[in-house]
Amino acid sequence: MADRLLFSLVSPARELYHGEVEHVVAPGTDGEFGVLPHHAPFMSTLKNGLVKVLEGNTVNMRVFVRGGFADVTPDGLTILAEEAHNLADVTPEDLSKEIETVRYSLEKEPDNPAFSERLTYLDAMQKAL
Repeated sequence: MADRLLFSLVSPARELYHGEVEHVVAPGTDGEFGVLPHHAPFMSTLKNGLVKVLEGNTVNMRVFVRGGFADVTPDGLTILAEEAHNLADVTPEDLSKEIETVRYSLEKEPDNPAFSERLTYLDAMQKAL
């Protein structure tokens, strides 16, 4: 059997994934990076973007993250995301509704950076769908 990478993706809300995979690609703040079994240890901050779990050339899971950290150790890869959504569980309709709600809130409070940051994140997730 081929070597496998132990991968865990955790957000404050819950653990989204824990198990063995072949390959993970993540959105580092210095650029996208891939992790395979036996990768050299390193740590990276993450930007908003797509984490892809691959088996061969097939993407088995796509998770959109809002920042966080990736830690590669001899034991595997752990991603601690500030927020994460498995795109298989996100519907375009629900996402559009949330975007409209945030836009409305931003119109009421245009100087609130939380609303503009949230809108940026949701718009990027919508493009990733």
